[in-house]
Amino acid sequence: MKHLFPVFLAMCLSGIAALPAAAEKLSLNQISTYLNGLTTAQGAFTQINDDGSISSGTLYISRPGKMRFEYDPPEQALVLASANAVVIIDNKSNQPPETYPLSRTPLSLILARQVNLGQARMVTGHDFDGTATIVTAQDPKNTEYGTIEMSFTDNPVQLRQWVINDANGGRTTVILGEFETGVRLQNRLFDPGIALQNRDR
Repeated sequence: MKHLFPVFLAMCLSGIAALPAAAEKLSLNQISTYLNGLTTAQGAFTQINDDGSISSGTLYISRPGKMRFEYDPPEQALVLASANAVVIIDNKSNQPPETYPLSRTPLSLILARQVNLGQARMVTGHDFDGTATIVTAQDPKNTEYGTIEMSFTDNPVQLRQWVINDANGGRTTVILGEFETGVRLQNRLFDPGIALQNRDR
């Protein structure tokens, strides 16, 4: 299960969505506004792990502070971000879950109550590859926690993928396709206690 944690060490969808042929570079203000307007979302994700293995599953986002990764079999894993913590549960194991502070993960930048990419020392890269705007960000107060590279397309603005570069040199990519936003998500989805009860049944 250790290979799942880099998703959060550096903070959604089955298959890679086609990207627009023509695009423009987005400003940091446009991207911050988009993230602050993203309250809930649900969809599939594809994850490329540091060892080259590929995982997939369903992602749920509830900003601020909550995210849920349900991994498809054979992994049957679950990763929850809520209550300022990240909990990793292996549904095929009787071992207790692993827990880490959310604040130690670059993904916390996306889940923050108020995203401001314009603040000093947060953004270390702001590029455009002809298709997507790529923003590399870090916690300006804790740069040792790693970075997150987020890719956004425009018209309308959408987060398409992120890459986590963790403090140990690991690199994990989460590819996002089309996902539904503004959905109604129950708080129980992000409750580790409920997840553990379901596992033990």
